[in-house]
Amino acid sequence: MKTSTSGGAFAEALQEQWTHFWEARTTREKTLLTWGGAVLAIAIGYSVLWQPAADGRAKLRESLPALQRELALMTAQADEARALAGAAASVAPGGQALKDALTASLADHGMPGAQVQLIGTSAQVQLKNASFPLWTGWLDDVRKQFKVQVVEAHITALKADGQVDLSASLQSANAR
Repeated sequence: MKTSTSGGAFAEALQEQWTHFWEARTTREKTLLTWGGAVLAIAIGYSVLWQPAADGRAKLRESLPALQRELALMTAQADEARALAGAAASVAPGGQALKDALTASLADHGMPGAQVQLIGTSAQVQLKNASFPLWTGWLDDVRKQFKVQVVEAHITALKADGQVDLSASLQSANAR
């Protein structure tokens, strides 16, 4: 409450000083001060509000065509990337490339003892004492990554839980 009272007293004191100052001026001084204040307000308004906005607008107008060209280029590149990604995803390796890819993938998945052989258009994978869950996870990965499918599989369960001997023929999905 004291702040509003002291604030009100300050406003009254300021008003009183302004009144004494203004009444002490002649008519000519009052006219000059009024016109000078108006010119000063216009100059400040122009330099603080109008001129920066006009400069910014001009810069944006100059940079807009370049930004539009960049957008068109980025859109074209994105369209091209989508088209190339679709084309690359549909290409599956075959022959020696498939054998090499499967051998590397088996090693990456912790099954380095696997034998991979090419038989016609198929790749035959043979594993002894392999983890069945590990093999099925690997098979799912290569099915998605290399677009292969199991043509034939022979799996024999071993005494140890989850361990198998297996032989599977994988063929590129495009080969059929």
